[in-house]
Amino acid sequence: MSLRHALLGLLAAGPASGYDLLKIFNVSLANVWPATQSQVYAELGRLADAGLVEVVAEGPRGRKEYAIADTGRAELRHWLTEVAPTRSGRSDTLLRVFFLGQVEPGQARAYLRRLAETAAGAERDLAALSDAVSAEEDDLAFYGRLALEWGLRFNAMQREWADWAERRIEEREAVARRP
Repeated sequence: MSLRHALLGLLAAGPASGYDLLKIFNVSLANVWPATQSQVYAELGRLADAGLVEVVAEGPRGRKEYAIADTGRAELRHWLTEVAPTRSGRSDTLLRVFFLGQVEPGQARAYLRRLAETAAGAERDLAALSDAVSAEEDDLAFYGRLALEWGLRFNAMQREWADWAERRIEEREAVARRP
């Protein structure tokens, strides 16, 4: 995913200023694709230069409201339906797990416990976000809730796996201690 496509997707729901987009971004997409204010404004400029969005209103202090152009909508649809998602095969978390045999079992269990706690914290944060999400049924809210559910389930799986892996190390230790 790119910031370009995230902004096009948000603008597909309706015109918005950079400030409005950043607010929406921070409560919806930041868990998936974080971006700073300077990145959002710079990308809006590039999108306008490329003819993918257009300025539809200007207000005080240089405030601009952007709307997606037909070419931007076509680019968004192309990206959604024809561009395969990037799947990174790298995980520094799992690379560390692979080499946990280089530390004491207690340290390995502590690492896994931290992973479980981090995932549980992310689960709690997403659950709180889920409670705060509007009950509106527009496309952005509906599909945003689907993405939120993925995050909840993914973090639950990470937490459950880390708990399981920690237990496996404990079981291995118990077997090693037997005479």
